[in-house]
Amino acid sequence: MSSAINQALEKDGTSVESNMPLIVLEDWDSPDDPGNPRNWSFGTKVYATAVPALFAFVVTFGTSVYSAGLEQVMEQFNISQTVAILGISLYSEGIGFGPMIGAPISEAFGRKAVYLITMPISILFMTGSGLAQSTRTLLVCRFLSSTFAAPAVAVGAGTISDIWELHHGGGLATMLFIMSPFIGSSLGPLIGGYTMQTRGDWRWLMWVMILIAGPIWIMSFFFGETSKKELLRRRAHERGLPAPPKPSAMVALRMLFVITLFRPIRMLFVEPIVISISIYVSFAFGVLFAFFVAYPYVLGSVYGFSLGQTGLAFIAIIIGIILAGVTFAILDRTLYAKANARAPPGKMPPPEERLYTSMLGSLGIPIGLFWYVFRVCRKPLVLTDIDVWLLTQSQFQRFAWTAQPSIHWISPILAGIPFGWGITCLFILKLGTMTYLIDTYQALNAASAIAANGLLRYTFGAVFPLFTLPMYSKLGIGWAGSLLGFISLLLLPIPWVLYKWGPYLRSKSSYETGHF
Repeated sequence: MSSAINQALEKDGTSVESNMPLIVLEDWDSPDDPGNPRNWSFGTKVYATAVPALFAFVVTFGTSVYSAGLEQVMEQFNISQTVAILGISLYSEGIGFGPMIGAPISEAFGRKAVYLITMPISILFMTGSGLAQSTRTLLVCRFLSSTFAAPAVAVGAGTISDIWELHHGGGLATMLFIMSPFIGSSLGPLIGGYTMQTRGDWRWLMWVMILIAGPIWIMSFFFGETSKKELLRRRAHERGLPAPPKPSAMVALRMLFVITLFRPIRMLFVEPIVISISIYVSFAFGVLFAFFVAYPYVLGSVYGFSLGQTGLAFIAIIIGIILAGVTFAILDRTLYAKANARAPPGKMPPPEERLYTSMLGSLGIPIGLFWYVFRVCRKPLVLTDIDVWLLTQSQFQRFAWTAQPSIHWISPILAGIPFGWGITCLFILKLGTMTYLIDTYQALNAASAIAANGLLRYTFGAVFPLFTLPMYSKLGIGWAGSLLGFISLLLLPIPWVLYKWGPYLRSKSSYETGHF
């Protein structure tokens, strides 16, 4: 026990020789405590922010890069298109359930342990996917690789909040972290397409994933732990002080399932705020995941694009993602700053003030889906059965009416800009729906609300690529795509309604909500 602590004990009149726990370390020694990650150098903070952002990039990259090899997977394993697409669907579902693995690791050993433990296991299953000699092995390994990769994404937001003050770089860091998975999923088809053109083997798509994930995992060794709870636990041990009390293993396990599974499922049925946000975000996410199988086929069959050229079309979505970042910065410094200034001293603005980007994003999604929908359709193509299937995997409304040889290929591609902008605005944490849930439900209830959103979101991402064939077979290309455009219009009012009537809905919640 250090002399400083001894002196503090003596000043309080407490015997130093007592064997009873006298002090529990619960906070930093001072605001300038060098052990606090928020006091790290700027360069160290940037590095520690880049690692979780890169993990988020590579995890979603793994979802879409596989789409470039779908045709070859079908031929090699002699399976249907639906079974081949399960490689995307199961990977998506694994991302939804993966955080349940990371939570107990983070609680017991800190956030850095999640990066170091789970990612190498994921890389092993990526290797299994690349070496798979049967459909069953491929699908199981795809599912398990994402399940063990997802915890690194789940704790990433916590790492960033450990490092940055919200109003001193935290907003920008959070925005970049949220943009990373969208950029990863958009670059997957581009890198995958040119990989297939140069290597000619779908297994190389798995090797590319490993070549990206491996160095990122190595990078995680070179920054320190950020979890305040874990850092104070280690400091207490070094000083001979009792660590903050921890729940028993059974209680911790019970809390894990309550927070990450049971309560989220209940909230999806009884909480209007959680239900509405989750359905809207999940729908947009499902359409995005459907694009992974849509672009290669529609652009290849209608415009004769190669896999690499098809991947270049995703740059439009990346442009939209970047524009969403600009939108965030503008609204953060104008509307939300004014709301923050109006808030009483020591209090935050109402959570509805977080919805500005979501409200704007709700406009971008149908604009992208209805791109040129009301233009006069040219003479329809004469399609074989396989062509019909290929086109049913199209980019829904945008391709439904404009993806024809008589209409320039740039038209359906440019429609990716407003869609990418809209969906990213919907997701940006600081002013979007996720932070709205955090501000509304507070602490553990917020964790359950976000878990509910994640479970439904990745379930939609898994299902959407699978059901398009029967829908397009029944409705036809144009009207099947129009259906999704109309659904986006139906969901558009959700953030606007929550902005108007959110306080009333919060007052009727069966869970504890924040007071503003």
